[in-house]
Amino acid sequence: MLGSGSTAAAPVGKNGAGTSGSKPGVDPLRSLGVQDDEDVKLMLQGSSMVKVRSPRWQKRRTLKLLDDGVTIWCQSHKISSRAKDQQSFSVMEVECVREGCQSETLRRAAGSVPEGRCLTVVFKGPRKSLDLLCHSQEEAQRWARGIRTLQERVENLTQKEKLDHWIRAYLKRADQNHDGKMSYEEVQTLLQMINIDLSEQYARSLFQKCDQSADGRLNHREIEVFCMELLRRPELDAVFIRYSANCCVLSTVDLRDFLKDQGEDASLVHAQSLILTYELNEWAQKNQFMTPNGFTMYMLSKENCVFDPEHGRVFQDMNRPLAHYFISSSHNTYLTKDQITSDSSTEPYIRALNHGCRCVELDCWDGDRGEPVIYHGHTLTSKVPFVEVIETINEYAFKTSPYPLIVSLENHCSLEQQVVMAQHLRSILGDKLVTKPLNGLEPHCLPSPEALKGKIIVKGKKEHVVEESSSSSSELSSSEDEASRADANKPGVSSLSPELSELVVYCHSVPFKGFQQAAKKPSTDMSSFSESEALRLIKESGKFFVRHNSHQLSRIYPSGQRLQSSNFNPQEMWNGGCQIVALNFQTHGEQMDLNQGRFLSNGLCGYSLKPPFMCQPDTTFNPENVGGGPGHRPVLLTVRVISAQQLPKPEWDKPSSIVDPHVWVETHGVPIDNNKKKTPRVDNNGFNPRWDCTFNFTLHVPDLALVRFLVEDHDYTSSNDFLGQFTLPFTSLRTGYRHVRLCKLDGSSLSPASLFIHVKVTPGHSSSPSKSSAKSPSMSSAKSPSKSSAKKP
Repeated sequence: MLGSGSTAAAPVGKNGAGTSGSKPGVDPLRSLGVQDDEDVKLMLQGSSMVKVRSPRWQKRRTLKLLDDGVTIWCQSHKISSRAKDQQSFSVMEVECVREGCQSETLRRAAGSVPEGRCLTVVFKGPRKSLDLLCHSQEEAQRWARGIRTLQERVENLTQKEKLDHWIRAYLKRADQNHDGKMSYEEVQTLLQMINIDLSEQYARSLFQKCDQSADGRLNHREIEVFCMELLRRPELDAVFIRYSANCCVLSTVDLRDFLKDQGEDASLVHAQSLILTYELNEWAQKNQFMTPNGFTMYMLSKENCVFDPEHGRVFQDMNRPLAHYFISSSHNTYLTKDQITSDSSTEPYIRALNHGCRCVELDCWDGDRGEPVIYHGHTLTSKVPFVEVIETINEYAFKTSPYPLIVSLENHCSLEQQVVMAQHLRSILGDKLVTKPLNGLEPHCLPSPEALKGKIIVKGKKEHVVEESSSSSSELSSSEDEASRADANKPGVSSLSPELSELVVYCHSVPFKGFQQAAKKPSTDMSSFSESEALRLIKESGKFFVRHNSHQLSRIYPSGQRLQSSNFNPQEMWNGGCQIVALNFQTHGEQMDLNQGRFLSNGLCGYSLKPPFMCQPDTTFNPENVGGGPGHRPVLLTVRVISAQQLPKPEWDKPSSIVDPHVWVETHGVPIDNNKKKTPRVDNNGFNPRWDCTFNFTLHVPDLALVRFLVEDHDYTSSNDFLGQFTLPFTSLRTGYRHVRLCKLDGSSLSPASLFIHVKVTPGHSSSPSKSSAKSPSMSSAKSPSKSSAKKP
C-alpha cells in the first residue's frame, strides 16, 4: 500500500479511476513532482550512516530511497544469516524527524556523537525510533528535509493520483528483468502482489486481449490498456447509467438529480463547477456534459468521502466552558508499551500531541542529582527526565491543535524536587503556561477553549486539600493506586510546595465525595475516577453523573490491572458526559479507533462539543434509559456495503497469499444503540471484492453515536486478521454513494484502500434494533468453497 513500504502505481482509464495521459512506465517520482529535488536525489543515491543504540553500540548502515519515492531501505553492512540484513520503512510511517541529539538514546551518547550530524526518525505506532549519525551536518539536514518533502507530496496527492502511483510502483516491482515490458509470468506476479486471484483462463484471455502486438509481451500502451481493464469499476458504471438519460454522458440536469439524491447542493452553478473541475474531455466540458471518466474522477475525489469535509475544520462553538467538551486524553503518556517493563520516553508525547491529544499525563518522582524523573513508580519501566518531557511538550503542544493542553501531574516528588518541577514549567513553557485566572473572567469558572487558545494548563493538587485527597480512592490515578497511600506517610510527600501549587489554576484535583457536595464546589474542581467506579456511577446514577459533568471536569483512567496497557471502551464514559477519558495511546485496536473517530470532526483539534442535552445543569438525560427523554431522536441508518478497492495483505502473510475479506459495520453509542453486522466473505480477492449487502440500524440517540467500518481477512484456523478500519461520528456521516478511506491499525492512512458504500438516513424511526438484516455470515461461510491453497495455512 502507499505508505506501507510496499507501494506501486499505474494509470487508470475509462470506467476506472480515470487517466489524464499518464503512462505506467513513467517514473513514480515524477508523479510526486520530486524528480528534480536535490534532497531527494541524495536520498536516491544512498548515504552511509551510523545507527546508534548506545554510546557503545554504533553500527554502520546504508540508507537509500527506492525509486517508488516512498520506501527507504536501511541496509546492514554486516553479512549474517541470523539477522535481517535489510529493513525498510515508508516515509508515510514516519511520525516526525528530530534533528540533533533529541532522543533519549542520542542524549545518552551526546559525548561520543556530534549533535549537528545526528537525527532521529520517530515512527508511528510501536516501532522503535531510528537514531542516526550522518557523515556531515548538511547530510543530516538534507535527509530530514527530504523525508518531510516526500511526506507532504504524498499527503497532497488526490485519490486518483495515489492510485496511479500505487499501480506504477507495483508494475516496476513485477517487471523482473527491467525491460519496461510485461510477460504473462510477470503479469501473474503483479496480480499476486495486488491481492487478486484471477482464474487461469480469465487471466490468460485478458492478457491476450491486451497483447495487440501478439509477441507475448505487453508494451507500455498495452500495459495501460491492461490496467484500465483491471481497474474498471462496474459498480460506478451502474450508478452513472442509472442517472444518465442517454447512458453516455450526464447532462447538468442528470448531475443535479444525482446531487439531490446525495443530499448535496443541487444547483446548476454547483453542477457546472463539478464538470469544470473533474471532466477532462474538452468537448464534454465545453458542452457541459460529464463523461464516465469524469464521473469516476469525481466519485474518487475528497468531495465524495463518507466523512463530511465541512467537519474537517473547526466548525463547533469553541466559546463554551471546558466542561461542555469531550477532550482527547492520554493515560501514562510516557510509556511506549506495557505498564510494568516498557521504556519511558518523550516520543509517545510527540505521537499523542500530533494526533490531537489535549491532556497528557506525567508521573513525577524524585530523580538523581536533584532532577525529577517520569516513570511508572514501583515498576521496572525506565525513567525519562522531567525536563526533557516538558521541553518536548513545549515544542509539540500546538503543532496539531491551537486549543489548550492540559498537563496532568501525578506528583510523588519531595518538596525540593517539586520546586524544581515548578521552575522547569515556568522557564520552559513561559507565556504558554497559565499561572493565574484569565483577565475579565470569574476565577472559579472554567474558561472556554477559545479563551485558552495556545495555553497550557496544569492539572494537580492544591495546598490544603492534599490530606483530604489521600483519603479518597476517586482521586487516585492508576499510577497512584499502588503507591499513594504508602507515600502519604513519608515526610515531604503528603505536602505540596507552594511553587507547584500556585501553578494549578483551573484543574484542581479533589476527591469525589458525592454529587450533592460536588455541586456546591467551584467548576475549577475536578475528580478522577477508575473505569469501574465511573461505570458504576453511570449505571446507578447516570442522570446525576451527566449533570455533574455539565459543571465540572471528570477524568477516567484505566484499571491498574491492565498491565499490558489494554483499554476500556471510551464510549461508555462519553455516554455519561465524562470529558477526560484517558486511554493508552500506544495500544491500537477498537477502543483507540473509537477515540480517533470521536475526535475526527471539528478539525482534529482534540475538543468535541457535547450535545446540548448533556450541557444543561438540570438535564434528565440518562444513558441507561433514553426512551422519549432528552437526546431521544430516533433515526434509521441504512448502509449498503457495495465493494472494496485495493485492500492490503496482512504483513505476515506469504507473498502467494490472497485475502478473503469481509466487512463489519458497527454502531457505538448509548447501550440500546450498540450493534454490529457483517457481510459474507469474498474468497481470494482483496483487489476489488463485491458484496452488495444492506444493513439497517436504529439509532435512538444519534448525537452520541459513532459508526465504524472494519475490514478483516477471514481465517479458518485462527482469529481473523485486521485489514483496515474507519470510524466517524454519525453526525459527520454523509448520505448517498460514498467512499470510505480506510486506516491502518495505528490510525494512519491506508491509501488507496477504500470501501464503496451507500448511506441513507430516515428520521423518526423507532424500533428495537434487529439482530441482522442481511444473510447470516455463518450460513454464507458454510456455503463458500474451501480456502485457496495459496492462502496461509
